[in-house]
This record gives sequence, structure tokens and C-alpha cells, in this order.
Amino acid sequence: MGSSPPRLVVSERTFASDAASAAVRPVQPYARADASNVALNNNLRGAASKLPGQIPSSKETADAGPLPREVAVDDYWTQGYASRIRLRVFRPQMQADDAAASLRNAAVLYLHGGGFVRGSIDDADAPARYLAATLPAVVVTVGYSLAPAAPFPAAPEDVYAALCCMADHAAAWGIDRRRIAVAGHDAGGNLSAALTMIARDRGGPNLRAQVLIAPMLDPTMARVRPDRLADADATGKNAAEACAECYRQYLPRPTERVHPYAAPVESRRLHGLPPALLLTAPQDLLRTEAERYAAALIEAGVVTQVVRVSEVCHESIAMSAVAQDEMTCFLRWHLGMTRDAATPRKRRARADRKDRTPPEPNGETPG
Repeated sequence: MGSSPPRLVVSERTFASDAASAAVRPVQPYARADASNVALNNNLRGAASKLPGQIPSSKETADAGPLPREVAVDDYWTQGYASRIRLRVFRPQMQADDAAASLRNAAVLYLHGGGFVRGSIDDADAPARYLAATLPAVVVTVGYSLAPAAPFPAAPEDVYAALCCMADHAAAWGIDRRRIAVAGHDAGGNLSAALTMIARDRGGPNLRAQVLIAPMLDPTMARVRPDRLADADATGKNAAEACAECYRQYLPRPTERVHPYAAPVESRRLHGLPPALLLTAPQDLLRTEAERYAAALIEAGVVTQVVRVSEVCHESIAMSAVAQDEMTCFLRWHLGMTRDAATPRKRRARADRKDRTPPEPNGETPG
């Protein structure tokens, strides 16, 4: 009799007993460090101005609580699929108790949301700064191309170019290229899932983990629950129609809507992908497709964890205290940053190994 398929276990997290912990973390305004950006080669140049045509989709609010360490921030340009793209590098400042730490840090490529048509690199500043300070790790964000000016495959190709840039300049940025992960919210979750497939198919750079935060994974929207079709988004518009309009601009050709790099949930070749953490919101329009994708990953043998974060919505989940706690723990484990993960296991004693304890004076072996 054949074995039953793996069961999807969704854990629910909430800090209902602590209202302050359950609250959404406010967005931190971006403050540049006064560091000169020196071009490392012809493919990477320092940036001093904003990329034209990109407008932050979220407003700045009051500062969040203090972070455990200072973070230095630098901007660079590199060549993308259709035009130059901006990379923003967040590097944690080592402290006195970090003297024994490795000279090269783990790294996370973080991708902002916006439904493929909105958002900018500035939207990722708060979560990127938080991850850089708390993991600690080097975090790189990307101003990838947006539709309709640059439809598929511009965005995933830009993201792959950013990953290659991280690997190429690992020494200059203090990155351990063997410990790189990707994370993204909304459209960034889609691009994160696509990037794991692209990196696998093209032979690297290798990724150690992926974090998908309320990801957009199904352009056909065939997996949306019927009772969620009438929901409104934060602006009061019909959420399903707004999502469908984003997909129409990002994927103007119908055949692209089943391409695995555009629709990860449609992929039938999920073997060999890195461990995944999927964070969903209970009332999110996209929750069902995210959890079905998680089930498909589990069936393909990919180590997968699903957490349904209570008391958040699609827009706020990326900056919720619960989601950031889950993401930090997951990345620390899979990037080898915890004591248990980093310490090699002792060699198991062989059952047939002879006891070499010297004999007692009476000639008898103890035991």
C-alpha cells in the first residue's frame, strides 16, 4: 500500500496577550549613511540619485524602537534586464561581543511588494534594516523593473542579476556567498519563489532559504476562495479586481500566466528548491494559494514551514512583530547562525569499536 501524501500543518501565531507585541511595527524613515560609494568595476557603480519613475508606495511614520546594532547603508547601480537597477546594501556594524564572529556575514536579498506595478526600493528599507540589525546579516534590496513599462520577464531577470551581483562582490560587501537567502512580500514573494527556480535551473548562485510573505503566486486567480472575491483592499477597491489588474499589466500575454517563473504555484518541478517559510494572513485574499504552494513544496520534498499570522492584513504582515520573529528564527537556523546549527555533530561511536580503556592493575577491563 502506497504511503499517504505529506500533510500540510499550518501553525497560527499571535501575541494576543501582549498588545504591544501584536501591533504592527511602524515604518522607519530611510537615512543614508555618509559613506562614499566607490565603483567596484564597470558593472557596479555608486548611486547618488533616486531611480526615475519609482515612487514609494508607503508613507513614512514615526521611528520604531532602537535596533540592537547600527546599520551602514550604501546604494549602487548595476545593469538589469532592460535598464540600470539600484541595489541598496545594509551592512551591520559589528560590536565588541562580535569579535569572534566570522569576517563574512550571511546575506539576505529582500524584495519589496507593490503588485509588480507599484512600490520602490524605499519600501523595503524598514524590514531590511531590521533584518540586518537583528540577524545580523548583510541585506540587499533591489529596485527591480515595474510593469507596464517593463513586463515579465524583466522583474525576475533583474532580481537574478542582483543575486549574481551579490555573489560577485561578496568579498567587498562582507558576504559569505555560501549563506545567501531570499525573502519578499507580495509581488516580492512571487519574485523570491521564481528566483529559487532560476538559480536552480542556471546552476547558481545557490540559495540556502526562501521566505515568502503573503506572496502573489497564482496569476490565474483560480484558487481564490469565493467568499473573498468581494473583499476590499486598503484603498477601498475590490481586492480581487485590483490583483487581477496588476497581473494583466505584468503578464500581458495569456501564455505567460502559466510560466513557472511567473506562476510558481503552477510549477510541476519543485524538487531541489531551498527550505521555505510562508507567512500568511487569515483574511488575506492570497492565503489559499500560498498554503497550496506550501503543500506542493512539501510533496516535492522541500523543507517547508507555514505560519498564519493573526491580527494582521496583507499590507501590514511584513512589518508585524510575529512575522519578523518567525522570519528571523527561520533564517538564523537555515543560514547556520544558531549555535545548534553551526556546531558540528559529534561522530557517533561505532558499535564494533573495541574499548581501549587501559586495564586495571588486576588485569580486568572495567565495565
